[in-house]
Amino acid sequence: MQAMDSATRPIKDISDRIRAAASDKTPLRICGGGSKDFYGLRLQGEPLSTHTLNGIVSYEPSELVATALAGTPLAELEALLAAQGQCLAFEPPHFGAASTVGGMVAAGLSGPSRANVGAVRDFVLGLEMINGQGEVLRYGGQVMKNVAGYDVSRLMAGSWGTLGVMTEVSLKVLPVAPAEATLRFDSCSQQQALDWLNHWGGQPLPLNASNWLEEDGKGTLYLRLRGARAAVQAAILRLGGERLDSDTVAADWSASRDLSLPWFQQRAAEHCLWRLSVPATTAPLQLPPEAKGPFIDWHGAQRWVQAPRSSAGALQQLAHAAGGSASLLRAESTNQISATSDFDAHAQRSAAGRTSALLHARLKQAFDPAGILNVGRLSANW
Repeated sequence: MQAMDSATRPIKDISDRIRAAASDKTPLRICGGGSKDFYGLRLQGEPLSTHTLNGIVSYEPSELVATALAGTPLAELEALLAAQGQCLAFEPPHFGAASTVGGMVAAGLSGPSRANVGAVRDFVLGLEMINGQGEVLRYGGQVMKNVAGYDVSRLMAGSWGTLGVMTEVSLKVLPVAPAEATLRFDSCSQQQALDWLNHWGGQPLPLNASNWLEEDGKGTLYLRLRGARAAVQAAILRLGGERLDSDTVAADWSASRDLSLPWFQQRAAEHCLWRLSVPATTAPLQLPPEAKGPFIDWHGAQRWVQAPRSSAGALQQLAHAAGGSASLLRAESTNQISATSDFDAHAQRSAAGRTSALLHARLKQAFDPAGILNVGRLSANW
């Protein structure tokens, strides 16, 4: 299906704006739907909107490839895919109705099924972008296997607009699974949940997503299965637990994706929302007494904690001791952006962290030598 032209005029306007800003050293802040403005060190610079880059460029259901302009509402793309029985398997968070395709890739955030199907970058086949010098560049393509040149298209996932303005993205899409079921396991301790998830993960089971949380002193594990009907039915009989109505629980999985479940909403005024990324096999972490949580998903690899900003050091030490990292996703107030100086000071002080910071700085210099795009969003230095 072909839907529209390449939006040549809006791209030229954006390119000219960037070129002029680079000449004047004027910082620009890339603005999509604004649904993720809460994340980062700070927002600054003159707004540069992508709202004119709106529309589906092409969609070939038989080829499992969709290409959309960066300002296209994410909900619009997902509705188009759903009409053909297809989806974005990594379940990108929306955080609001204004979420865009470009913002989805720039943020690099994935939903509950990330542990089994992969991250955003694994589904980006190619893209067009405008770098910090106003040059229009194209990387990758619209096929699964494309090894020509550098894999910059995936590098843009999670770059938060610091390397360039995405104008067009080609994505791999997948068919909706034929069968789905959610199982609930009550009175399940954190250790028991982690043991089960790691044990099940080594078996040929159609695991897709999981949540564990503790409320009123009782732990509950939710497990979502997706796959062939026979495989899902066999897993239900094998694993046990209480099967929940899929239509009813679908809203809960969407809320888990967008971090809007009651556990996330019921947050003390002085508490921030912290994301701990650790190996799935990590034992329960001994959180500081002032912390609430964890809320566990990705089969144990992602653990959310509510704690005051003063707990940063303790949480980062815990995560690093386990071989992972800790970062601040939401500040005390949703009107604030995430952090004041950096996301993970411990990571930056390590040898690997310093090497990573150096590589990021070199990439920034290569793509945005004037240092004008989303200045300060990810680093206090650029």
